Formats: sequence, structure tokens, C-alpha cells
Amino acid sequence: VAWSLVLLGAIEAVWGLRQLYGFSVSGHSRYALTGSFFNPGPYGGYLAMILPVCLHLYLRACEWKSTDVLHKIEKVTAGLAGILILCVLPATMSRSAWIAAAISCAWVAYMHRDRRKWSVLWRRYKKRYLTWGVVGLFVLILGGAGIFFLKPDSAMGRLFMWKITCKAIVEHPWGCREGFVYAYGEAQEKYFGSGDYAVWEERVAGSPEYAFNEYLELALTAGVMLGVMFFSTIGAGLWLGTKWGRYEICGALISLLVFSFSSYPMHFPVFMVTGICLLFACGAGDVGGKFLICGTCALIWTVGLNGKWQREEDACRDWVYARMLYHQGNYTAANEAYHKLYPQLDERGEFLFEYGHSLYKSGRYDLSNSFLEQASLYSTDPMILNIIGKNYQEMQYYEKAETYYWASVHRLPGRIYPYYLLAKLYAEPGYRNREKFEKMQRIVLTKEPKVYSTAIREMRSEVEKIGDDWCKTKIDR
Repeated sequence: VAWSLVLLGAIEAVWGLRQLYGFSVSGHSRYALTGSFFNPGPYGGYLAMILPVCLHLYLRACEWKSTDVLHKIEKVTAGLAGILILCVLPATMSRSAWIAAAISCAWVAYMHRDRRKWSVLWRRYKKRYLTWGVVGLFVLILGGAGIFFLKPDSAMGRLFMWKITCKAIVEHPWGCREGFVYAYGEAQEKYFGSGDYAVWEERVAGSPEYAFNEYLELALTAGVMLGVMFFSTIGAGLWLGTKWGRYEICGALISLLVFSFSSYPMHFPVFMVTGICLLFACGAGDVGGKFLICGTCALIWTVGLNGKWQREEDACRDWVYARMLYHQGNYTAANEAYHKLYPQLDERGEFLFEYGHSLYKSGRYDLSNSFLEQASLYSTDPMILNIIGKNYQEMQYYEKAETYYWASVHRLPGRIYPYYLLAKLYAEPGYRNREKFEKMQRIVLTKEPKVYSTAIREMRSEVEKIGDDWCKTKIDR
């Protein structure tokens, strides 16, 4: 397991270096560095998981007194792989990966200490070590502050996500059958609907698909008790791995656990497979453990290639064609293409939203709402609620439309679009309300957007025009 990870880590590091120097194409148009992933965050987390393995193998080789060529090859290979990873890891700009790598490597280095020398040095230089410890703590505090201020809104956004997730866990202590997205969206809607929130929370709030904390997400989706049992199993595996001296495996698992605290690695098959292998390698016996690891990997690999993952991958390629029709405005052809892909992509929130919106554009409002309601289980994007409201408005179910527009407002109160839709709703001939319209008009005209755009200017011009026409009608009468 350890040497397989070193080999894969070296390949990923070389891949990343090729991307940095323009010899390979990145997996995402917005980022220069992604390795074989689509995002530098998970890529950095994967490299951080392998770095302590390289460190352990290198330190172990340094401790050997043997001059065997094989030992020298192991030492050079582990050291070279570690250097390659260190060349790439800072460029990923993943703070979670940096912290995971630092903590796991510090643990591995600590486990390789010479206990007898340490005890002698501690007794002799206790005051000096305490001084160094205080200085090191101060440096860590400054480093933590620097990492926070590197992307302050991103850090505050994650803190806010964790806060809302904790509120959702209180509502669903035994787990939420509908999944994380549904429970989170419901909790955020309720929180902003109460009106008791800070200004910065409105600014950093978003529509996350993940909790960016695997522990909180597991507690929300599977229940607190199951989460405690799961982490107790991991703790037992780490204890056994440390007892048997498998520091490289434990270091990699510690890195994965730290990275999971502020990211979403368990949504990637590669992290799931690696995590299971590490757990078995920590606590399984020599012969039985090898068979168990190989059998588990073979099973997951087979299911992944021949089962759902492969079908989804093929469907995503066809989705590109359907999306092209959708963006061109050829909604009839797009609906047919989406209908064929639906069985394979029925759990993709973005796909379901596009399908529902395409049906809305085609005038098939009832059918559109059925897919959009399903999309709300896999995406917290308030645009889903907006389109459902527009469908009801077109069908002249004005009260239902108003309910969904207000749900969208409470989901993300920083957006102007739902207020604009409410203003238009209150100007409908069959649902006119002058007082409510003027309130929404005032919000649309005065609310400060995150990013000023042409769409904001057009919405403000339209509500002003509606207000002017309303005044002219009143004067004529």
C-alpha cells in the first residue's frame, strides 16, 4: 500500500509540474494546476496524504546501517517522490492540504525520534526547549492568521457552512434520509428567514453541495450515533497501526482525516478506495490483511468500472451535446436529449435544473416543476426555487409562486433577482398589491449587489418602468 501510494504520488506530482510549465492541459479551465483531478483542492489533498508516507520511508531508510543497494534505492525513491510533491503542493493553494501535510509529517517525524536521546536532551535543555516551544507556538499563530487572511471570505464562508450544518444536525439528529443538500438548504432558509443574522453572513453565504467537513456531513446524513461508531473504528485502526509501527500508513490516514475537516474528499472514489486500503493496512494482519485489501480494491474497482460510475461518465459526455442545444435555445431538441440521459443522471442537481429550466422555456410548466423539485434534493441553488415560482406564476397559481420566491429570498438574501420576481408578481393584473410592489421595488433599486452587472441594471430599469406605468394609470383614472 505504501509503495503504491509513493508511485502514484510521484506520477501526480510530475503531472502537476507538466501542467505548471505548459506541457499538459489542466483538468479545469480556471486553474493551471489540477493533476488528474478537476480541481486543485482535492489534488492538493491527495498529495498531502502521500507526503508523510514518503517521509516515513525515507527516515526508515536513513536509520538502516545496511549498505544494501535495495535500501539505497528505497531511500532515493522515497526522497525524490517527497521532493516532487513539495515542489507542487504549495502551488495548489489549498490551505487544508498544507495543514494536513504539516500535521501528518510532524507526527511521523515525532514517531521516529530517538526516545533515549530526547529524554537526556530534555533534562539538560528544558528551559531552552520551552522557549523554542513558545516561539514555535507564536509562529504557528501567525501562520494560521496568514492562512486565514489569504482568502478571508472563503474561510468565513466555511465557518458559516459549519454553523448551518450544525443547526441542521440539531433538526435531524438521527440522520436525514433526503441527504445533506436538502437538510442544509432547509436550515439556511430557516436561519435567514428568522432575520437574526450578521451582515457578513449574508455576504459569504452560498449554495454548497458539500459541508466542507466530512464529520459534520456524516453526522447530518447518517446520524450522530453512526458517525461516532465510524470514527471509533478509525481510532481503533490508528491505535493498531501505531502499535505495530506502521507509521507511514497512520500518517497518511491522519493527513486524510485532517484534510476531511475542511474539505470533501470522500465524494471522490479515489479517496474512498485509498481510505479503505489505509484503514485495512493499519489494523489488518499480514496475510489476511493483504487478501482483504486486494479483495476490497478489486470489488470497488469492478463496481466502479462496470457499474454506475462508468455509466455516469458516458452519460456526461452526451450531456455536453444536450447542454449545447440548451444554450442555443433549441429547447425541444434539448428536452429529448435530456430525457434519454435522465436514467443515468437523475441524481445530478445541475442536470435536473437544466432539464427543468428547458421544460419551463418550452411551456411545460407542470413537468418542469416535477424535475425541479427533484433537483432541490441535490442542489441548494435558489434559482431552482425561482423557476418553480415562475412556473406557478405562468399557471396563475400566484400564492404558490409567492411562497417559492420568498423561499428563494430566505435561502440567499444577498441576491436581488428574487426581489425582482416578487415585484413583477405583485404587479400582475390578477395579483396586484401596490404596497408590496413598492417595498420590493425599493429593495431592487437600493440593495447593494455583490457584483454589479448588466442584469442588475436591466432589472432596476424594468421595475422603475412598471412603477411609472402604475403611476400614469392612476393619474389617467
